[in-house]
Amino acid sequence: MPCPALPDGFDFTDPDLYHQRVPLPELAELRGTAPVWWNAQPHNIAGFGDDGYWVVTRHQDVKEVSTNPEVFSSNRNTAIIRFNESMTRDQIDVQKLIMLNMDPPEHTRVRQIVQRGFTPRAIRALEDTLRERARRIVARAKAAGSGDFVTDIAVELPLQAIAELIGIPQEDRARIFDWSNKMIGYDDPELAITEEIGRDSALELISYSMNLAAARKECPAKDIVSALVAAEDEGNLGTDEFGFFVLLLAVAGNETTRNAITHGMHALLTHPEQWALYKSERPRSAADEIVRWATPVVSFQRTATCDTALGGQEIKRGQRVGIFYSSANNDPQVFDAPERFDITRDPNPHLGFGGGGPHFCLGANLARLEIDLIFNAIADAAPGIQLVGEPRRLRSAWLNGVKELRVTYT
Repeated sequence: MPCPALPDGFDFTDPDLYHQRVPLPELAELRGTAPVWWNAQPHNIAGFGDDGYWVVTRHQDVKEVSTNPEVFSSNRNTAIIRFNESMTRDQIDVQKLIMLNMDPPEHTRVRQIVQRGFTPRAIRALEDTLRERARRIVARAKAAGSGDFVTDIAVELPLQAIAELIGIPQEDRARIFDWSNKMIGYDDPELAITEEIGRDSALELISYSMNLAAARKECPAKDIVSALVAAEDEGNLGTDEFGFFVLLLAVAGNETTRNAITHGMHALLTHPEQWALYKSERPRSAADEIVRWATPVVSFQRTATCDTALGGQEIKRGQRVGIFYSSANNDPQVFDAPERFDITRDPNPHLGFGGGGPHFCLGANLARLEIDLIFNAIADAAPGIQLVGEPRRLRSAWLNGVKELRVTYT
């Protein structure tokens, strides 16, 4: 197999790299020369006590890893591909209580419970409320005339959707957003968020959620929380399990959708023919193309439970395997002209909601709804929206995040 033309020491999880860009050219180089490639790292730089991980870049291989949890475990080292040298094993193991980091059969049990909150009926029940919220969010931003699209618009609807779904009172929602931001900002020095602050924020969110669950156990209401926790002995979540479930929602449902919305707005405004098309036709296919284009989670990881082979490479038991969704979503073997942003793209078998298998995103339909509602609201009330500056990116080892996007609302 040919050797990829990459600089010495290149690391596909370097947070400084993602502070500038997603390494799409380098990922394309791997797809063509070494689709499963060993990325050496300085010992323990990622917090796992090892010397690197495998980079998986092709669409078909990402799907294979995602759908084979018996061989590729989320639980052994969690799904997060990089922590840091100061991360202890105990701190990693605590994160195994989050559904994202479970394997079957425990994952199957928890998912079967929590998916009660994401049925088509539950999502439809939110639609009118979220449509009105989307309109109010855009109207408020337009009244200001200009601002930061991230804080004015992109953050609001995903936060409100999750809060609405699980019944968080309006007066507490700003706290949820603040805790969520601090949990994922530890890699970015500009945010002045230490790992300790991030951990404390996670604990605050878990504690808040556990108290909410305990209250519903004591006095059930007609809401999702009660459906998930009020009868633990009948197959519902324990109070602590609910706390970690809300922690997952705060990142998987809030941060990812807000970044998809932000990248989507930037893509539409830098492809004006697509924005004109959206305003005139409002294609439902736009949401999936925005998710493909943005791919808010660049990568997750799995750990090999046994010696195995993938893409012509021998993978040893205990080695970490990085599945790079950003690469899979730009695989020309699957997508015609993947470098083209096309809101009418159909079919669109992107992996922005995961590669299938047990960890396929529970909230995929809710995310599609939020994206559809917010861009409809923008097209109705602020069709002349314009960029003022380039996106300011988040420094992160695995999130394709944007901190700021300055615009004018017209």
